[in-house]
Amino acid sequence: MSPESTGQNEHYLRVFWRRFRTWRGNRPFWAGLFTMVGGVPIAYFPYANMHLGNVTLAMSTTAGAGSLIIGILLVTLGLTMWFHHIVRVFAGVAAILLALISIPVANIGGFLIGFLFALLGGALSVSWAPGEPESELAPVGAAGEKSAENGHGPESGPEFHSTAAVPQQQPEQYDTTVEVDGGRHRAG
Repeated sequence: MSPESTGQNEHYLRVFWRRFRTWRGNRPFWAGLFTMVGGVPIAYFPYANMHLGNVTLAMSTTAGAGSLIIGILLVTLGLTMWFHHIVRVFAGVAAILLALISIPVANIGGFLIGFLFALLGGALSVSWAPGEPESELAPVGAAGEKSAENGHGPESGPEFHSTAAVPQQQPEQYDTTVEVDGGRHRAG
């Protein structure tokens, strides 16, 4: 075993962190986190009691059950974004709709805290797209190296090169056979 190999000598926290970063990069992590954080105040505030000295203020409303359902659904949608990222668009749209519904139902959306977090999480989930490996993004030349035409090769510098030409759309030629018989045609 050479002193350069770090496979067995690597600290378990470093290995865990590397695996976590890989897992996090393959799914809408922040969207799920913001959606779950948004669901907590929406579900919590209708059941919370605030103590100011000897005075207890109850935030309970008649819509406590509705806000609890909205909060639990937002947490569930956040977990869905993490573990079933294939349905991220549905989960994002559902989170946005639940955040909007929480304004009249759940104490102004958890005093706007839960509303804003759930809205941000839903928007991030809808806009998230899985990344593609870099090898698929850049064309490979005959020698096995990446092409220098698109700026990914070893010869390219830090400046931006745009060598790809924009294809021009050719106007369609006017077909005169369509207007025979006043625009009508005979079938048969």
